[in-house]
Amino acid sequence: MRVDILTLFPEMFEGPFSLSILKRAQTKGHVEIHLHNIRDWAAGKHKNVDDYPFGGGAGMVMMVEPVVKCIEELQSKTFYNEVIYLSPDGELLNQKVANQLSTCQNLLILCGHYKGIDERIRTNFITREISIGDYVLSGGELAAMVLTDAIVRIIPGVLNDETSALSDSYQDNLLSPPVYTRPYDFRGLKAPDILLSGNDKEIAKWKYEQAVERTRERRPGLMEE
Repeated sequence: MRVDILTLFPEMFEGPFSLSILKRAQTKGHVEIHLHNIRDWAAGKHKNVDDYPFGGGAGMVMMVEPVVKCIEELQSKTFYNEVIYLSPDGELLNQKVANQLSTCQNLLILCGHYKGIDERIRTNFITREISIGDYVLSGGELAAMVLTDAIVRIIPGVLNDETSALSDSYQDNLLSPPVYTRPYDFRGLKAPDILLSGNDKEIAKWKYEQAVERTRERRPGLMEE
């Protein structure tokens, strides 16, 4: 998979994308992540990428020209399955969306800033809008990191144990069951004996029952889906 991210602050991605699972995914060749500074496509001495909104109002708006030039140049070299804009009013990111996007070959992700982007970009160049929650961030960079991580980790071969992703919360609309590790007895608090029984069938049954119960208690809406 190839992921191209358009941003005004590429430096923000250096830490998260150079550590842990995302780093291993790139090292193994399962994903290529390319960062593009939108200012490189801006005109003028000062490389302005924002301006006042027509009709007045507080805040600034990302200008149409540099963003479109960036998108068009990248599209001239690569076909993208989706051109994604991170927006508070986009569809809510969930495991189903992440699963769908993980099957794509190439993704282009646009990080908004200020009061947002010129609407002509959204209506003519964006194919999908995604939100990571019902709240507003200072920019789309953090949301792009969340989206990228959610997608990349479930690409086959990225995790050392590929079955791990299949047991994550929200797969099959269930939360994950409780997990335990050594020591078995910590200050009188013991792990469930069933997990040390060696009976794989009964352990699987216990985990499923615990996942159902936890989902029913904490996120009953998932079970309705």
